[in-house]
Amino acid sequence: MRLAPGTRIQVYGWLLLLPALALLVTFTHYPTVTTLYHSFQSTPKGARPAVWIGLDNYHAMAADPVFWQSLRNNALYALGTIPLSIALAMLMAVLVNGKLAGRGLVRLAYFTPTILPMIAVANIWLFFYTPGYGLLDTVLRPFGAGSHNWLGNRETVLPCLMAVAVWKDAGFFMIF
Repeated sequence: MRLAPGTRIQVYGWLLLLPALALLVTFTHYPTVTTLYHSFQSTPKGARPAVWIGLDNYHAMAADPVFWQSLRNNALYALGTIPLSIALAMLMAVLVNGKLAGRGLVRLAYFTPTILPMIAVANIWLFFYTPGYGLLDTVLRPFGAGSHNWLGNRETVLPCLMAVAVWKDAGFFMIF
């Protein structure tokens, strides 16, 4: 069976899209649909299978204060890191795009946090945030500030983690 020339091009196009479509469905759409389906069931435990419970899981979630706190924390994290990372990246890109002595070294300095493994980044920032002798406590001590547990305090842990994320991501966004 011969295909019309226009139809043949369409078939080739769909065949070229098929691998990407298969990956997209396998790793995004299928997990999303199955997660949504399972969210309407109870959790299977031991020999007891999952049973359909409808919206009970969602009612329990809406009544849980931990859910609302985590939603609030995620919203604050997104609102604090995304605009700041993009603004800082734009500023860095403008700075390194002009005539600047040592421009290659400045670009390297800006992009280095992006290529560092997360374990290295965690150790660097742990040095900053360590109570008593970390860099922040050492710098703030002459101004009368005492030792502070930056990552162990509810009021400071989120801004500290946001600073790490902005520092790590701004160089990557600068490239774009």
